[in-house]
Amino acid sequence: MAEVLKGLTCLLLLFAQKRGNVKHLVLFLHEAVLVQYVDTLKLAVPSLIYTLQNNLQYVAISNLPAATFQVTYQLKILTTALFSVLMLNRSLSRLQWASLLLLFTGVAIVQAQQAGGGGPRPLDQNPGAGLAAVVASCLSSGFAGVYFEKILKGSSGSVWLRNLQLGLFGTALGLVGLWWAEGTAVARRGFFFGYTPAVWGVVLNQAFGGLLVAVVVKYADNILKGFATSLSIVLSTVASIRLFGFHLDPLFALGAGLVIGAVYLYSLPRGAVKAIASTSASASGPCIHQQPPGQPPPPQLSSHRGDLITEPFLPKSVLVK
Repeated sequence: MAEVLKGLTCLLLLFAQKRGNVKHLVLFLHEAVLVQYVDTLKLAVPSLIYTLQNNLQYVAISNLPAATFQVTYQLKILTTALFSVLMLNRSLSRLQWASLLLLFTGVAIVQAQQAGGGGPRPLDQNPGAGLAAVVASCLSSGFAGVYFEKILKGSSGSVWLRNLQLGLFGTALGLVGLWWAEGTAVARRGFFFGYTPAVWGVVLNQAFGGLLVAVVVKYADNILKGFATSLSIVLSTVASIRLFGFHLDPLFALGAGLVIGAVYLYSLPRGAVKAIASTSASASGPCIHQQPPGQPPPPQLSSHRGDLITEPFLPKSVLVK
């Protein structure tokens, strides 16, 4: 259902881009989806992986406290960075590698706290199964996201068109999985049986969450998204304490703090890091550099934010899920 809503939303956005002209929209979709079917079929791979990832998230959140899940799920930053290096030949700065190590350390501390007890938990929760589901979900998220970015860079299709194509495959795969697992129950009770307000809330969150992230990445900077991720961890922790009686101990606070710090450091633009380093070097004392004869002077670092060289915090992997 989430894929259907996401696809309809992208269809409406494409309709708006065509200025409400139905004929132009139909011709555009025929050309982009059917005529260029090779590009469409390429999206079957990330769509299948994203469908698997969504189901793994439900397994993980069923076996882990919400706060623990939210902190551990930040491992997707690590997997996305590694797949970006391997598949896109992207280079990471030393600070980014250090922040990834810090991220892994923070998650390890949180999991150690969880394994050591971490307060009362429901008897039907299995932390080992939850951790395995989170790790598998992060791996699938990283690979599918980088693969999707590679497709976007190699084609002229817009983000909304690619999300619509993903929605088509996701809907088909979801229906097949539903028929395979719960076909008899759906035929007897109806498709919308059990759709409580809470379930609709989850569906809407899944449908519009990824699209909202796409808007954030497009119109906000990397640091703001890092703050948003950190805020989500804090809010998940507070909600877990309030709703489920989650026990916040110093070990969890330390691990979550390391993860939040790692997210912030990783999201810093490279130019900002260079500017900070240059300022520190200038403050330590004057440095006189003799320019060889005939050589042009070195370029000066601009103080304007727009001139900084930025490295995407999370590439277009976050545009969908």
